[in-house]
Amino acid sequence: MSDRTGRNDIFTSHPMEQGIQVRNVMKDDFGWEVPVECVPIPSEGLVYPQDSTLHLKKTVDIKAMTAKEEDILMSRALIQKGEAINKLIQSCLIDKSVDVNNMLVGDRNALMVSVRITGYGTGYRATVECPECNESNKDTFDLSQLEIKRLDVQPVVPGENVFEYKLPITKKTVRFKFMTGADERKRNLAEERRKKMFPGASDAEVTSVLDTLILSIEGITDRNKIKSFISNMPALDSKRLRAYIEKHEPGIDMSTWLTCQSCGADSKVGLPVNTEFFWPRE
Repeated sequence: MSDRTGRNDIFTSHPMEQGIQVRNVMKDDFGWEVPVECVPIPSEGLVYPQDSTLHLKKTVDIKAMTAKEEDILMSRALIQKGEAINKLIQSCLIDKSVDVNNMLVGDRNALMVSVRITGYGTGYRATVECPECNESNKDTFDLSQLEIKRLDVQPVVPGENVFEYKLPITKKTVRFKFMTGADERKRNLAEERRKKMFPGASDAEVTSVLDTLILSIEGITDRNKIKSFISNMPALDSKRLRAYIEKHEPGIDMSTWLTCQSCGADSKVGLPVNTEFFWPRE
């Protein structure tokens, strides 16, 4: 194991001054090292600023899951806060200067799938519904076969998470960003507060997502004005913008082929990321 993974940070600065001999116990005493994997970054680092560790980075290194990471997954406090997966990924990253919360959700999800593979293998037993006959199918899917969706549009400014799209009906130019982990968390908290303040209120899935992602409209950045525009924008503008973002958002394509055990049809289905993804029963 290299120095970056094999040494405790307490001892790396001046180990000899401490009078302590640093040893890699797993390697020296047990003859085994925790594997390190190189994981592709779907955005290829094009959306991160120059002062970011991820700027123009096409890959990052992660170590395989160990019992320590299982402790993170089993932490009730982290599960209740919705932070278990992020903490798990952060723990497996070799470069600790990378902040998972500042990553695009798609880049983070690529790491999530890779971390899961290092811990429990490529087989993922999940239940999916056949789109042809609506019957449930329980099968084992190969996570290593999932495709990477690489960023295929250029940001407005290199090194910035800012993109443009012209709305088809109003003809307004919208600048938007792809969602980051921090954006996702902020939006979820805002939705929780809204539901507590207005019990029984309808979901605001469409408008809350657009409010999170839209940075400006025709150069206007005032949040109240943007909120007003979003609430009153033509439905086709909203649908086309969301479809454009979804199509071009880098990440992992969680869809795979299913041969239905009931009707025999071959269909493409989306794999669910549920409790069994990181807590497999088999």
